[in-house]
Amino acid sequence: MNSSPVCSEWNNGSRNICKPPLSARFFNGVRYRFTPLISTFNFYIILSADILLFALAHFLSYCIRFEFHFTGNAWQQMISVLIFLLPLKAFVFWAFGLYLGMWRYAGVSDLLRLFKATVFASLVMVTAMVFIHRFSGYSRAVFIMDGCLTFLFAGGLRFGIRLFFRRNKITESFHGSARNPHPVFIIGAGSTGEMTLREIMANPDSQYQVLGFIDDEPKKKGRLIHDIPVLGGLASLSAYADFYGVNEVLIAVPSASGPEMRKIIQACDACSLKYQTLPGWSEIINGKVSIKALRDVDYKDLLRRPPVQLHQDQIQQYLGGKTVLVSGAGGSIGSELCRQILRFQPGHLVLLDNCENNLYSMQMELIHRIGFSNCTPVLADVQDRWLMDRIFSRYRPHAVFHAAAYKHVPMMENNPWQAVHNNIRGTFTIMEQSVKHKTEYFLLISTDKAVRPTNVMGASKRVCELILKSFAGNGTRMMAVRFGNVLASSGSVIPLFRSQIAAGGPVTVTHPDVTRYFMTIPEAVQLVLQAGSQGEGGEIFILDMGTPVKIADMARDLIRFSGKEPDRDIEIVFTGLRPGEKLYEELITAGEGIVSTVHEKIMVLKSEEGPGAYGRQEEYRTWLCKELEEMYDLALRQDVCGIKKKLKYLVPEYTVQDTECVL
Repeated sequence: MNSSPVCSEWNNGSRNICKPPLSARFFNGVRYRFTPLISTFNFYIILSADILLFALAHFLSYCIRFEFHFTGNAWQQMISVLIFLLPLKAFVFWAFGLYLGMWRYAGVSDLLRLFKATVFASLVMVTAMVFIHRFSGYSRAVFIMDGCLTFLFAGGLRFGIRLFFRRNKITESFHGSARNPHPVFIIGAGSTGEMTLREIMANPDSQYQVLGFIDDEPKKKGRLIHDIPVLGGLASLSAYADFYGVNEVLIAVPSASGPEMRKIIQACDACSLKYQTLPGWSEIINGKVSIKALRDVDYKDLLRRPPVQLHQDQIQQYLGGKTVLVSGAGGSIGSELCRQILRFQPGHLVLLDNCENNLYSMQMELIHRIGFSNCTPVLADVQDRWLMDRIFSRYRPHAVFHAAAYKHVPMMENNPWQAVHNNIRGTFTIMEQSVKHKTEYFLLISTDKAVRPTNVMGASKRVCELILKSFAGNGTRMMAVRFGNVLASSGSVIPLFRSQIAAGGPVTVTHPDVTRYFMTIPEAVQLVLQAGSQGEGGEIFILDMGTPVKIADMARDLIRFSGKEPDRDIEIVFTGLRPGEKLYEELITAGEGIVSTVHEKIMVLKSEEGPGAYGRQEEYRTWLCKELEEMYDLALRQDVCGIKKKLKYLVPEYTVQDTECVL
């Protein structure tokens, strides 16, 4: 059936806008502009004022041109021109939409539209004079000055309205709801700082009174932004705060890097100033800044890195319109995977998790908050082979993101059989079904703890990588992505530190020198999606994690963010490394070489070890399956030493820390 599109539609990720016919657009435009004539009383006021100003502009043009000496002919000329000029200008102003705007919010775009309307009206008038009178007996200078004065008078009227309402709001702000405004400085005299100041001044409910800007740029010192001075740099913050009586600052530097944010916060702490910040650029949509976005400084502000630049077309190609399955969909990584995948308009999203509450929460978020209803929650364990076969048979996923895993190091160290059941057996099962049902893409979420592991959890994830290599080359693009710790994920160190600080301390850190790599959840997940678009099968990708962070320094920063002083208000206690824990995490191991990819933050490992060391692919998988079956049997019997010895056999670089189980 042939039909013409009548609305916007999405086709393969590219938006095709279906425009109505030209005639319909013209009449809709006329009707749109005609609305003020019948519904807005203010229209008549502005129109009347404009007509008076048009007449005044033309009269003054004659006065200036003829030096206030009028003859009878001049008066007659002026009146005959005004009869035609006034309705012409009024019509042109209306056609350019100058009676639709709310002039209390006038800006540069309105001024530009006013300029265009004035020039157009003047050109029409001059053209008419040429054709009717050939400008015989008329002064050309009058019409040039008339256009200039019209622009000045009409612009002055409109921006006078804006100034009137702005001053009223400021008066309300300081004498109405905010009788005792809170004096603050804004750190950052850039565009974001200016927008923050403008919103504070325009918001009658704001409790802030900005007394100055703080900025390290020497050229800005002494300048004024909306009559507020740029005082100087961070080095003089303490002196300015004492002089002006300020005890709080608003940080408006969304482009600041982690070290720059740390410098700002240290300067505030040195002066005992409270601080709030606007989000980083990655959290600001379309450059829009709102004072409501101000929040307390969080630890992720210190990790600020440039926003991840995705090759969106590549991701769209393998996710757009496709069925995607996410295991562990209710967890920290899995739930963010679901949110990020929706950016690329999948056809169907299958949510797989064994936690009923997490699964339900994710489903409700997708349906009610994001507005995506084509999702199916499946409550299941990935190690249930029969059920996985049913799920894959029914939904036929095009891409699988496997984020379901136990990840807590001490917990898996004490319960290693669960790492075998969930991490290893579950991964084998879902990979097996992906190959069986011809899934196009399979991506395993791995960890830096799989590198030279010293704990059961890391060793189990390394075995998962070996399983992935054994399945490579079977029609499904099998890939793994390694990254380090994710900020504020469930069970991570930051929520623990926050709860300890809220309880008054102490904050427990395992060792003064322990360091970890950190990323934000959105950053890690975006790079996972990007890595999935680059793999051909068998690769292990690693993400650029930046610089490792000392956990002790992180604890001190979080204590300061809470308005307290480390080791004075909140004690830091070092408890010693936990079973299986390392001082430093690594991202590569022996025999692996880093190869760059087309994305600057993603690298791929090329290993000389693996299936090639055991002969053909099928033989290697047969051998590995036999070893895994023995491990499953040990897990059923909860044989801790047997499990660790088997892990050591499969992963020779694994260091068993349990002295009773060392080979």
